[in-house]
Amino acid sequence: MNRIDPLPLPPMEELTGTHRGDRSIGAILVDSGRLTPANAESILRFQKQHGKRFGDAALELGLLSYEDIRFALASQFDYPTVPENDTHLDRRLIAAFRPDAPIVEQLRGLRSQLVLRWFEAAKAHKTLAVVSPSEQEGRSFIAANLAIVFSQLGERTLLIDADLRSPVQHELFKLGKSAGLSGILSGRAGGEAVMRVPSLRALSILPAGAMPPNPQELLGRRIFNETLHAACRSFDVVIIDTPPAGDYADALTVAVRARGALVVARKNRSSLSGLKTLARNLKNSCTIVGSVLNDISR
Repeated sequence: MNRIDPLPLPPMEELTGTHRGDRSIGAILVDSGRLTPANAESILRFQKQHGKRFGDAALELGLLSYEDIRFALASQFDYPTVPENDTHLDRRLIAAFRPDAPIVEQLRGLRSQLVLRWFEAAKAHKTLAVVSPSEQEGRSFIAANLAIVFSQLGERTLLIDADLRSPVQHELFKLGKSAGLSGILSGRAGGEAVMRVPSLRALSILPAGAMPPNPQELLGRRIFNETLHAACRSFDVVIIDTPPAGDYADALTVAVRARGALVVARKNRSSLSGLKTLARNLKNSCTIVGSVLNDISR
């Protein structure tokens, strides 16, 4: 029997942010290269002369932008976000780029419900599969952004792309072609397949990897269950993306292993019959933790 070692974690100080919480906005911006020491001195002088806050003084002088101030405040309060001009992540990861957007606030509400109903319930579950009946209903979008908002809460979060048919998480996080879940399940890779997201310190990704000819058989192997157990030892929250449940049995296999499922439906696209069939199949094998009606295609 193959043994899966606990998946790698970043250093704890990088997760907690306790070493940066007491730093000033100016120091954060200078260290990040967004502000020169000379300009920082100019802002401080102007701030003292006019009795303004550092950020207001910098904006009035034209030495910083609102995006710079938002970046510094996010760092101060240990709330990692990504600059609007960052090219390392796909723009569909809206929770990383625009934490003040209405849809992100809705995702935080969903996060709160999941914490209460599942992740901090009596049995302290850690794994959750995101499922839907058909294609283009928003599973990958919800799974990715939900993983981001959990990581922003400070939870050590792992996003697993278990869609071995048409994976998309490696595109959203721009990971390129690398080892992934299929490599682990076939015995060709180990915990090193898990990839950190540098701009979101508490988030890691296990991409799907190479698309295999036998995805259902791979996901049905004992090693997939062992991989999830290893993930639960290293992470607080494990979110799993899946293929469309109406087309492939893989999604049900993943949901059974995760023991819990979040059902996603898309407005004006998902069929009631497909949702009823999915709900019936899930009820016989795992817990339906909740459902989401969204209007995002992927």
